[in-house]
Amino acid sequence: MVLLGGWAGDLVVGEWGQAAAEARWEQLFGPGGERPGQVPPPPGLARPLNGVDFRIRVPRLGYSGVVREGVSDAVLFGGPGRYPRSVWPGQPGTVGVAAHNVYWLRFDQLRPGDDVALDTRYGTFHYRVTGTRVVSPADRWVLAAIPGRPRLVLTTCWPLWAGQLAPDRLAVFATAVA
Repeated sequence: MVLLGGWAGDLVVGEWGQAAAEARWEQLFGPGGERPGQVPPPPGLARPLNGVDFRIRVPRLGYSGVVREGVSDAVLFGGPGRYPRSVWPGQPGTVGVAAHNVYWLRFDQLRPGDDVALDTRYGTFHYRVTGTRVVSPADRWVLAAIPGRPRLVLTTCWPLWAGQLAPDRLAVFATAVA
């Protein structure tokens, strides 16, 4: 009962934090629609602004979340965070984003071909899911850059229902759409 109560409390607080982050995103950048992403990103724009990196959207799941810089507990408690050593959308390499499973409860439903959009200050970048894999938290290879087309890797605790007790990670792999 205590675990269930803690999980539900985390979910409520996290949802409130994400709503506040979405409001901050719209205040900073406006509700505006998509525009083509600039490659390479203009100098100075591939960095956080007022604690916000970019926004991630998964249309098929009806998900939208503001991504902040870092993957510390303080960041991930409030929503998704970008792995600091990963690249920004529009740069060669791998964009890595992590979130606690309470935010990505339905991400195990992602299938090859699903669209993931990253909205930045310099445009929107689309990625197509290529697959998923359950890995150990020590498997850092999932974030490695792969020669060729830029990619996106999303990681969260697995199994999704286990909350903070999850022993593994779900990795979702996606490739940039040309």
